[in-house]
Amino acid sequence: MDGLRLDGNAVAGLLQEVFAVEMTTAVGTCSNCGASGAVGAVHVYRGAGLVLRCPQCDNPLVKIVRNDTHIWIAFPGVRALAIAT
Repeated sequence: MDGLRLDGNAVAGLLQEVFAVEMTTAVGTCSNCGASGAVGAVHVYRGAGLVLRCPQCDNPLVKIVRNDTHIWIAFPGVRALAIAT
């Protein structure tokens, strides 16, 4: 599965499109292990969509699916997300 893994910087453009701010430097906290770190440091897996996983415990933090008209984003594994203003 490592052939499908990227780092969080691989989704920078998509996240900036949605949030209109630089997201790779946003700091997320894993709801499973409590680790905090920059979104750019998470592990990203590609498949039918994108899954951003905690680099410490592999917990799925964010799930993203996109088609021509919509982007669906779920944050099942994020306890908090700090975005600099």
